[in-house]
Amino acid sequence: MAKNKKNLFEQFANWATNATGSSTAFIIAIVVIIVWVVTGPLFKYSDTWQLVINTGTTIVTFLMVFLIQKTQNKDSKAIHLKLNEILASHQGASNRMVDIEDLTEEELDHLHKFYVQLSDLAEKEDDLTCTHSIDAAEENHRLKLESYRTKPHYNNARKSISKKSN
Repeated sequence: MAKNKKNLFEQFANWATNATGSSTAFIIAIVVIIVWVVTGPLFKYSDTWQLVINTGTTIVTFLMVFLIQKTQNKDSKAIHLKLNEILASHQGASNRMVDIEDLTEEELDHLHKFYVQLSDLAEKEDDLTCTHSIDAAEENHRLKLESYRTKPHYNNARKSISKKSN
């Protein structure tokens, strides 16, 4: 796929994120702080001396929040698309997992509980290579229910439960 031309802000955000995440940027930040501390006695630790570092760090932090967020949003979107491609292409994977980042927190918690149950079941498997998906688990559950419904002990238990609830 041909690389599209990035807009100016995206180019700057990528460059700035890479530059500020480097060892050189960290060393420069330490040097600035050391210079500020050393100049304290020269300026008699005045309010202006303190205001310089406070203002400088506030402005840098404020701008970095937007740059980092821009880069993280792009990276997150790319990762989601890659995962969606894997899910869509794998026959055993559940396509319901594509775009689950759009679910509510409650819905994600519900799915998490389901996968905890799948994990518990997988731990009991003899075959470490055995895989499960939501669809496979639902199919297994359906087959088990159909099988149990033909068993006398299942029907007797169901009748016993309904008598107790009446």
